[in-house]
Amino acid sequence: MTQSVPAAGSEQFLRPTPPRLALRTSLARLSMRPRSMLLLSFVPVLAIAVGVVGWLLDWRLGVDNAVYRAGALTLLHGDPLYDASTLAPEPWWALLPFTYPPTAALLFVPLALVPTQVAWGILTAISVLAMALVIRVAIGSLPKPAADGPRWWSSPARATLVFSVLMLGLEPVWRTIFLGQINLILMALVVLDVLVVTARGGRGGGIMVGVAAAVKLTPLIFVVHLFLTGKRADAVRALVTFVGLQLLMLLLIPGDTIRYWTKTISDTGRIGPVHWAGNQSLNGLMNRVTDLAPWASKAAIGVSALLAVPAIWLMLRFHRRGQALAALLVSAFFALLASPISWSHHWVWAVPLVVLLISRLPQTGTARAWRLWFGTGAVIAVFISCVLLVLPNGRNIELHWKFWQGVLGNAYILMPLVLAAVLVTRWALRRRARVDSPAAR
Repeated sequence: MTQSVPAAGSEQFLRPTPPRLALRTSLARLSMRPRSMLLLSFVPVLAIAVGVVGWLLDWRLGVDNAVYRAGALTLLHGDPLYDASTLAPEPWWALLPFTYPPTAALLFVPLALVPTQVAWGILTAISVLAMALVIRVAIGSLPKPAADGPRWWSSPARATLVFSVLMLGLEPVWRTIFLGQINLILMALVVLDVLVVTARGGRGGGIMVGVAAAVKLTPLIFVVHLFLTGKRADAVRALVTFVGLQLLMLLLIPGDTIRYWTKTISDTGRIGPVHWAGNQSLNGLMNRVTDLAPWASKAAIGVSALLAVPAIWLMLRFHRRGQALAALLVSAFFALLASPISWSHHWVWAVPLVVLLISRLPQTGTARAWRLWFGTGAVIAVFISCVLLVLPNGRNIELHWKFWQGVLGNAYILMPLVLAAVLVTRWALRRRARVDSPAAR
């Protein structure tokens, strides 16, 4: 009797494998490689240096970072966070409303200890290191590559360094850094929690997810992710952490906390125009294509509810096959689609997605191999093209886009939908082929 050998990219690749990530071991090995440490720390050190120089020369660095810092100073001064459209400590070039939960102002307090530009440099340094951590965890969570997979993939340290540099070219990444946003750090908290702590049954599982949700509400989707994937104790711990932080703020600043949860949270006007091209969510899409119809946002909620069913099915399918990273990405991209506001810099989840797609690329020249290369290249092109900056936008121009402009202007939204449709179609065809095969009959 002969035993067939599965082809590369077949079900053999998808079987659950033991976690290969040993974070402590990786950090220990990194400490023994001065050149790697130098390369990894170059951009963070440079960012801090730029922040210091920017402070001395009074540069305008990090608009959103300035709002974070102003929120922390407002909290420390005992002034209201949500009564006005701007905060008193904000510099003249960053006059924006504070739209985050009260807990965010508390967690931003360390930024108040240094000038705005220096705070930008520190936040950028932490963000770059957080992205490197996400890349390393993503690599460690992947199943063993196929026999014809990239050979360099066997060196996680080298791959992490290479990806950490190349990913700076993705629009969501460099815009997050330019604006002084916190997206990369929040993503790192979620990835480290879900793929490392909870995967190993750590007692602290779920806490970092709860903290991330306390800064921006969107990470609450990962509480559901933990629950549906069987990590119910971690899901409860994440929810308790989130609620506990809200209760803490209710004790510290009851007026602001009540105002946020009763009025500010539903005031999307404080965040910005939902139909602007930068809002890459279903809500933004529906408002653009319907010319700001009064029912557009409700329709977006309905579409999100319909998409929740296949998203859960797809996520659980990946989870049962031992592909924890792919399952997590399904939840992350669904959250980006369903959120009322998903600015383009929120789409930093493209980083682990690109890592996952590249890890699946074979070296053979078959037709299927070229399809994989083309698909991966198309996804990368979406996030490096900066198409949202090239297309005319602002002042309601998006409402008058031509068809091709509408396709390009909603590329972030269409990408996960097309990718999911391709996966489902491929699985359906494979299942039909197995049923119709002579062996099955």
